[in-house]
Amino acid sequence: MKRTISTDDAPAAVGAYSQATTNGELLFTAGQLPLTTDGELLDDASVDEQTRRCLENVSAILQSEGGSMDDVLKTTVFLDDIDDFDEFNQAYSEFFDEEPPARSAVEVGRVPKGAAVEIEALAVVE
Repeated sequence: MKRTISTDDAPAAVGAYSQATTNGELLFTAGQLPLTTDGELLDDASVDEQTRRCLENVSAILQSEGGSMDDVLKTTVFLDDIDDFDEFNQAYSEFFDEEPPARSAVEVGRVPKGAAVEIEALAVVE
């Protein structure tokens, strides 16, 4: 049975979607933009700072369900400019140690709200 997830430790959804959903076994986050919990968009920040903020939001959602970044099975990354991949990848690697999740990273026409990066995750929960 599907259950929606909402935590004050990550930015509120800014549309008709949930921060995350779970069926009790898998947790799917919505795409996380580089937004603070107060809703401030870090669109003028560097790609590495935006990446860190996105992943901090993913982490906060997982923690609200008793999980961690170690539980992430797969991420999908949307980059405004694929030429930012190396800078993104450097920051991204700080969040995943010896056993990183599977990942897709693609350049898109535009990331919402003018951000450089958006990241969604699929994790296992118990």
